[in-house]
Amino acid sequence: MKRFSFILTAAALVWMAAGSVTQDIDYRPKLLLKTLKKHGVPGFEYLQPIPVPHHGPTPGKFFEVTQPDAAVRYVYVGRVNSCRAGGCSQPDAPTAEELEHEYFDYFILFDAEVRVRAIRVYNYAASYGYEITAPGWLRQFIGYDGSRELAVGKDVDAITGATVSVYAITADVEAKTHQLKEWLAT
Repeated sequence: MKRFSFILTAAALVWMAAGSVTQDIDYRPKLLLKTLKKHGVPGFEYLQPIPVPHHGPTPGKFFEVTQPDAAVRYVYVGRVNSCRAGGCSQPDAPTAEELEHEYFDYFILFDAEVRVRAIRVYNYAASYGYEITAPGWLRQFIGYDGSRELAVGKDVDAITGATVSVYAITADVEAKTHQLKEWLAT
């Protein structure tokens, strides 16, 4: 009985902690609709979920665009965790399980060759690093096709005060591009 109570208490604490730190992701933000329309997709009804295997602790979904003459063919909408200031890189930092994350939600539009056509951050809930939401900064990912690694400071501009967010979004763009390519190759 003690073991059952312990498990139940632990599960409740994990559930409450997860619920208090993040909110559900919005897979249909207004900014995505506006960006889709710029690329020839009239609405969300032209997005069909595709079963690309999900890797990582954060939510995200891939979609295929069913509008035949659209400039984009695939869309990814997801969340990236970004550590709280001073949390991840400190020697006495808590373990990953104990660490509270800040996060941001973003989307990527890919063409038929799985090249990035557009990328936007639409929900930034972190305390620092807001500069990564600037369309001018995000433009440097356009054309990325996964054929090379992205190096912060070389391929991707570093931003003072947004180091964690810059590395987080760069790694996620690489990962999602590779996941989509792997899924399409099967």
